[in-house]
Amino acid sequence: MSRHAWVVAVALLGAALAATGCGFGAGADVGEVSLTVTRDYGAQRLLAPVHDEATESDTVMRLLDRSADITTRYGGGFVSSIDGLSEASRDGRRYDWFFYVDGVESSVGAADFPLRGGDAIWWDYRAWSAAERVPAVVGSWPQPLSGGYEGKRHPVTVECRAAGAACGLVRSRLAAAGVEAAAGAPQGAIRVLVGPWSHLRGDPAAAQLDAGPQASGVFAEFAAAPGLPGGVALRALDESGATARELGPSAGLVAATRRYGAPPVWLVTGATTAATRAAAGLLDAAHLRDHYAVAIENGRETPLPLGER
Repeated sequence: MSRHAWVVAVALLGAALAATGCGFGAGADVGEVSLTVTRDYGAQRLLAPVHDEATESDTVMRLLDRSADITTRYGGGFVSSIDGLSEASRDGRRYDWFFYVDGVESSVGAADFPLRGGDAIWWDYRAWSAAERVPAVVGSWPQPLSGGYEGKRHPVTVECRAAGAACGLVRSRLAAAGVEAAAGAPQGAIRVLVGPWSHLRGDPAAAQLDAGPQASGVFAEFAAAPGLPGGVALRALDESGATARELGPSAGLVAATRRYGAPPVWLVTGATTAATRAAAGLLDAAHLRDHYAVAIENGRETPLPLGER
């Protein structure tokens, strides 16, 4: 099923459920939620950040509707424009509105996604020629690590693989964000993999990066670089999935992906332990907020994907 067909099917399901009477009435307060609206993979904010008190009858769509001027299709289940910026086809590419709840792309339509206190809602307008789906992003930090996703809390595990000092830094940054890493490998855990790429790429979720953005949703790749430290070098990809910049062996990467229906997997990695340590230093809101993924080289932060030249 194509991305557009999948989105339409979800929207129609949400509209049908709403028509039965689900979600009507004010209901009790559930707590504060936040709303972010951007375009082009978070490159530009289109709406001032919104913080609102939600009720148990609120949905992602209702929050957006009272915060912006929107138009919808399919019985109100699919957002076609926000503040005049509409779905479109340009230069052979399809542009649509996508939304994330706590850093995870939803499989439920916005009209049928109930809110809970602490939820971070992010709408982004982008092309999707290189990746029909981007299943997880880092730009809602510290979510979903701090509060879970899809209405459920999930334990968080940190898996360190030859990570050196990066492991302790990752644990420290998580603790500062209110995230207590669980011991062992509890079922349903959100995993944070920390270590040089050569030690992570054997993991099935991490290995999706080798298959490109269409598989992983991450616009970066590690290319073979014989003779360089670590044997690989990080490449930043543009919105079409093409190489936009060679970042080199000293570059680190923080990204998130998801394999099938399993919980998200966060990657804190680089070609070397030093590059991995640099990536670990990105774990805070100042570096990650509103970004799909972030690379760092020689102290220079690079949100991913890069815009096309």
